Amino acid sequence: MSVSLLTVFFTALFVALSYQAVSGRMIFCMAAGVFTAGTCFAGTFVGMKHLSDRKIQKLTDYLEKINMGKAGVLMPSGEDALSRLQDEIYKTVTMLCQTRDEALRAKSYYAKNLSNIAHQIKTPITAISLAVQMKQDKPEEQQEQICRQVTRLTHLEEALLLLSRIDAGTLMFRKESVDVFTLLTMAADNLQELFRQAHVDISIPELGEKTVYADFDWTMEEVMNLLKNCMEHTPPGGCVYCQYEQNPLYTQIMIWDLGEGFVKEDISHLFERFYRGQNAANGGIGIGLALAKEIVESQNGTIRAENRAEGGACFEIRFYCH
Repeated sequence: MSVSLLTVFFTALFVALSYQAVSGRMIFCMAAGVFTAGTCFAGTFVGMKHLSDRKIQKLTDYLEKINMGKAGVLMPSGEDALSRLQDEIYKTVTMLCQTRDEALRAKSYYAKNLSNIAHQIKTPITAISLAVQMKQDKPEEQQEQICRQVTRLTHLEEALLLLSRIDAGTLMFRKESVDVFTLLTMAADNLQELFRQAHVDISIPELGEKTVYADFDWTMEEVMNLLKNCMEHTPPGGCVYCQYEQNPLYTQIMIWDLGEGFVKEDISHLFERFYRGQNAANGGIGIGLALAKEIVESQNGTIRAENRAEGGACFEIRFYCH
């Protein structure tokens, strides 16, 4: 706008001089006006350039800190185009930093999982190798040992494939209304032979119609893992107990035993992959509880473990209605 004013003034001055239609005093006033406008324009330009330089320097300092690995906050400084650019750069840098941190965590997690998987595979392979070498001395005993380790490898393979599908988001859960009593009963039926061999009973009361909105098959798989865990820590002649209730917010399922309970130091790690607590059952690979957690949380639920005041370990599952 200032440039246009200067153009108008100079045009008017030229016309006035050409046609000698104005007096010298008027020419002087017009010249003074031109000078004043030019001075204001120059002052404004210098001020705006100084402000822009400060913003650019502030933005440069911020990017230098980010490149040096130092976290920083870029505060908004106005509504002009440069300020909007500054805001967008800050948003982009923040998003990139979050992506980088997530990638580093994933890389560390991946390396840890590979180490755990290698360890889990090495144990049964070593056992099989030793059994084959000693097979001539006690063929029947070594044959049984080989079968146990092959079964363990097969279970490990299935569990790892399932965890990989969950991590990749390719495991689809059907959403349907599931009766809790039916869910618990079916899970117990699938473990009937194991419970019989361990001489452990299971108590599942019928408490009326209580439902969860979940995938029946995968949720039953998760419940089986918890029932089996409690059974392994229940002495012969004991019992594994189930209880459930429902309110407007969630449906709660509780499964507990009367065994020795969890070691205090283990409780915060129980649902970590490949973690085996101090009282873990022989032959376990530390995936069952991790799978249970993934299945529950993928269906709008939570799971936690605690020791009961009366003794024994307890798992508490909640499936939320909304």
